[in-house]
Amino acid sequence: MHLSADAVALAAALVHDQVSSMTVTALLFASYADVLQRESIEIALPNGATVRDVVAHVRAMPGGDILPPSPLVAVNQEYARPDAVLASGDEIAIIPPVAGG
Repeated sequence: MHLSADAVALAAALVHDQVSSMTVTALLFASYADVLQRESIEIALPNGATVRDVVAHVRAMPGGDILPPSPLVAVNQEYARPDAVLASGDEIAIIPPVAGG
């Protein structure tokens, strides 16, 4: 069986994408969930992606501009900095400001 160069390149790209990508879950609360009309988002990212990449992805969605450039974020229930590197399966909670009285 002979494969064309295009078929070989496509197969290599698919294998590369499967090896070099991950999926994380962004959790949204309160006003963020209301505006984006969902409580969670599954996001496919390249390996080595950061919290900043998740925030950018959510901010690019319709209504996502409600998020400040650097919202409070927790990864797997621990506060995280924007440059924190993520792993496949991580839960990223994007936390809106809370006011109390």
